[in-house]
Amino acid sequence: MKTQKFLSVAILGLALVLGTSTYAQKAVTVGGAPMYPAKNIIENAVNSKDHTTLVAAVKAAGLVETLSGKGPFTVFAPTNEAFSKLPAGTVETLVKPENKAMLQGILTYHVVSGRIDSKMIAAAIKAGNGTAVYTTVQGGKITCKMMGKKLVITDEKGNKSTVTIADVYQSNGVIHVVDTVIMHN
Repeated sequence: MKTQKFLSVAILGLALVLGTSTYAQKAVTVGGAPMYPAKNIIENAVNSKDHTTLVAAVKAAGLVETLSGKGPFTVFAPTNEAFSKLPAGTVETLVKPENKAMLQGILTYHVVSGRIDSKMIAAAIKAGNGTAVYTTVQGGKITCKMMGKKLVITDEKGNKSTVTIADVYQSNGVIHVVDTVIMHN
């Protein structure tokens, strides 16, 4: 009887611990497909109909293995519509093998090391008197601000991108879907 009681308490304790982990987060639908917290960034992104351009660019840049790795990474993931805002022919030019380094720079400018969810960004904005500045994997800086209830990212050129879906948890980080491609200098 004591063994059963101990086992029940142990299972309940384990359930409470697991219940607070990232893996207990719910799947979020992005681009018509669920993104599961137990899958990595690439495993989820390939299923999003809204991110086919991003996935093609990641493949052309040779970043699949990196973004499938341990991380953690915070990815500000532009949608197909975001890429369509670029001048005509830009994406087609960037995915050419001779432009791989440039494409890598643009894509890694959308990535910050660590798992930074919207609550952490909001706290950093509050602590920074209205702004939070992050250094990207590319080495450039992005600035985050709240504009009303929307999280807005400003790139080094002054362009703004709005987070349209926040906190899409992955096994190796978190994705925030954005509506505009951000660019470094």
